[in-house]
Amino acid sequence: MTESTGLWVFGYGSLLWKPGFKPGRTLVGSVDGFARRFWQGNETHRGTPGKPGRVATLVEEKGVTTHGVALELTGEEALDYLNNREMTLGGYSQKITMFQPIPGDKAVQFPVLVFVATSFSNYWLGPAGPNEIAEQVVNSSGPSGHNVEYVLRLADWLHKTLPEEWDEHLFSIEIQVRLKVKERRLCMQTLMGEEVDMYRAEGATGEIRQENVSPTRSRRGTFAYTCENKCLKCVKL
Repeated sequence: MTESTGLWVFGYGSLLWKPGFKPGRTLVGSVDGFARRFWQGNETHRGTPGKPGRVATLVEEKGVTTHGVALELTGEEALDYLNNREMTLGGYSQKITMFQPIPGDKAVQFPVLVFVATSFSNYWLGPAGPNEIAEQVVNSSGPSGHNVEYVLRLADWLHKTLPEEWDEHLFSIEIQVRLKVKERRLCMQTLMGEEVDMYRAEGATGEIRQENVSPTRSRRGTFAYTCENKCLKCVKL
């Protein structure tokens, strides 16, 4: 069994649903004095060089509480992985803050490592309105998948895990993203990285056969790939 390093990291973005490592214990809770904002650009996971996606960071703001999870790090490999993912590739820096588990999990606060981006980051994009951010999100994808997936999985996590909590910034962007996906008749399954049944003609006979095509493989490096019929049945609004 891998021993705990004694370190915990606070997840408020993709760490909520795609940590990329096996944590020890996980606790749902919050940090005070930080606001989740889609002000950081990304060219390595949800965007490409010269065409960055929008991802979350935390900015210091008094009186604000942001909900997420504390992940216990086990083994040195987990911290090395996070430092590479968040700092080397993502342009974030480290801070330590206090984490408060939700009532019933653990009574007392404890320190957590948190990765934050500031205006000094090479990928910093800064404030923008929900519509502008959503437009960039809908038109961005990278090696880890589409930017739409990042936003919607984050919003879905909060809706399902803490339905009583309201994140105005996140949810206003989510609404705009869903509207744009519907208006443009884009396939939500494809954007979310799910397999879609595709039909295509084979040979001179025009024989049609069904195939399961991985959207990640099909649209790698491009936003152009969607369902051939851009099916509205894929859109949940």
